[in-house]
Amino acid sequence: MLNVMAVAQVVIAISVIFVWVFRFENITREFREYGIPDLVRNAVGAAKIAAATLLLAGLWYPSLVFAPAVGMAVLMACAQIAHVRARHAWLKYAASFLLLLLSVYVALMARGVPR
Repeated sequence: MLNVMAVAQVVIAISVIFVWVFRFENITREFREYGIPDLVRNAVGAAKIAAATLLLAGLWYPSLVFAPAVGMAVLMACAQIAHVRARHAWLKYAASFLLLLLSVYVALMARGVPR
């Protein structure tokens, strides 16, 4: 049986790791466009990669999932705000919106998991 929550965790984690590791030059360009300092960019990247790693670890240890899912949702909401402020076309922030929705879904599903 397909576990939708597990698939959502993997999609979030792989997407974030791919963008922040293999497409970092795009991230650098976007954060520069937003006027956000490099230190904040690096802190956001570290937080997203840590949350993504915990979401993957949560496949084996479900009690780990709630906090990183909430953290990822907050970070994706901030990404939405940055895209709106930059007046990007909707397609530019569709990916972070999808990841926001998936993160909220995972957090809601994980909230009842015993710690």
